[in-house]
Amino acid sequence: MKKISFKPLFNIKWLYPGMRIKRWIILLILGILLIASGLAGGVLTIRSANVVSLNSDFVRAAYTLDLIIGAWLVMQALKKIFRSIVSLFLPEKEEKFIDIVYQKRQLARGPKIVAVGGGTGLSTLLHGLKEYTDHNSAIVTVADDGGSSGRLRQQFDILPPGDIRNCLVALADAEPLMHKLFQFRFGKDSEFSGHSFGNLFITVMTQLTGDFEQAIKESSKVLAIRGQVIPSTLNKVTLIAKHTDGTQTEGETKIPHAGKPIDRVYLSPQESAATPEAVKAIHDADIIIFGPGSLYTSIVPNLLIKEITEAIVNSKALKFYICNIMSQRGETDSFNAFDHLRVLIAHSHPRIVDYCVVNTGRIPQEILGKYETEDCSFVEPCVDKIRDLGYKIIADNFVSVSNNLVRHNDLKLAQEIIKVFSSKRHARSR
Repeated sequence: MKKISFKPLFNIKWLYPGMRIKRWIILLILGILLIASGLAGGVLTIRSANVVSLNSDFVRAAYTLDLIIGAWLVMQALKKIFRSIVSLFLPEKEEKFIDIVYQKRQLARGPKIVAVGGGTGLSTLLHGLKEYTDHNSAIVTVADDGGSSGRLRQQFDILPPGDIRNCLVALADAEPLMHKLFQFRFGKDSEFSGHSFGNLFITVMTQLTGDFEQAIKESSKVLAIRGQVIPSTLNKVTLIAKHTDGTQTEGETKIPHAGKPIDRVYLSPQESAATPEAVKAIHDADIIIFGPGSLYTSIVPNLLIKEITEAIVNSKALKFYICNIMSQRGETDSFNAFDHLRVLIAHSHPRIVDYCVVNTGRIPQEILGKYETEDCSFVEPCVDKIRDLGYKIIADNFVSVSNNLVRHNDLKLAQEIIKVFSSKRHARSR
């Protein structure tokens, strides 16, 4: 059993000038002395019934008054001490402290969730999940080779930090300014053009620690994230697509621009090892979620790692696939929800999924028209076809439109998944 130390409570530093707590400590001691006096007097009164002076109503009333005043002083002192400490650490949230404590306790009792993917889709999902549990694990693909991540990967021989950064920010419990700092991207007139501060921070942290995993853990502490972000592998992998015409495209960013239907994708090297933390997170999970996100370049690459797929298939967790709302040019042209699920299974295993989450809400016509000019189309839910394949369906309006972009409503998405999990857990406990 861990030994409890009371040394911090009796530290002389509490009495230093400017602590704004000495007066309340003195008040607390005075209250305790009065309570002790009242209790001692009461005991003496009972034991000395033959002494007239001690049995007088006046003396009894005095001891009772000592108890009442002492108890009141102790309560006031504790209240003031509590408020002094709370106002020091949470000056802007003092009145909401009880709500914060309650929320933290609730989140600590939440399910263990593993979200698998990459890109903006995964970070959107995590933003909603962190409102229901503190036990979130994001397993993130490291096949990105474009943009800021690609440049840093090539220049410093590290794993791409971009998707990792997005997930860290999504799970962060830090101040809004810290979010903006990590997502800040330098302008074109800078030597750091195109780079985000968060990517550079993780790169520097990797150089300092000599280890990419350790760099992520240290960055997680800075952002005070609710959960953990884990790369699916520490191998420097390249994603390769084999097209239906037999040709191949090498490189995650080049695949969507090839303009050819994809037959399947694979990693090079093919025998890339999963990170032990990823396998452990899957083993401990209550819920495992895939997507939303780019099917071939964000979700499937994680499942091409044999240990990860095997761990998921053997897991007793509830497994959800969140299908995209819109198709993606160069990857899932004209795909419906059934097509998405079929590709996911073909690259992994039929038992990789229990539930398929599909959107039945419609997109505003002006937004839909904008997407159609970019050769993207609405993903039809195909509820019956998926159900006939033996999978359960969660169908609802999950559409959220912001800045003319269609995204999933992260809170509603998380709410539906938690609702299914809670009902299953309740049914098992009956």
